[in-house]
Amino acid sequence: MPALWIAHVTIHDDEAYGKYAALAGPAIAKHGGKFIARGGRYVQLEGTDRPRNVVAKFDSVEAAETCYKSQEYQEALDFARGAAERELMVVETTE
Repeated sequence: MPALWIAHVTIHDDEAYGKYAALAGPAIAKHGGKFIARGGRYVQLEGTDRPRNVVAKFDSVEAAETCYKSQEYQEALDFARGAAERELMVVETTE
């Protein structure tokens, strides 16, 4: 089943997070992820407001997990640590 990688982010260091994004995009694409939302308009209805929201679609939960654990993504993630507060989850879709 396809899966959605959903990130909610508050960025504190634009320069460092920009380096993360520059590396994370290709790492996600390499593992079959396709962005369907990336920092666009949103409405916060409940919970913690995070001004950057990203959704990528993968072929499966396992493909998304493999991407997350990959060397390429972990190298990108080094730039995000300390530069942002994030929640990241992968959710299997029903279609």
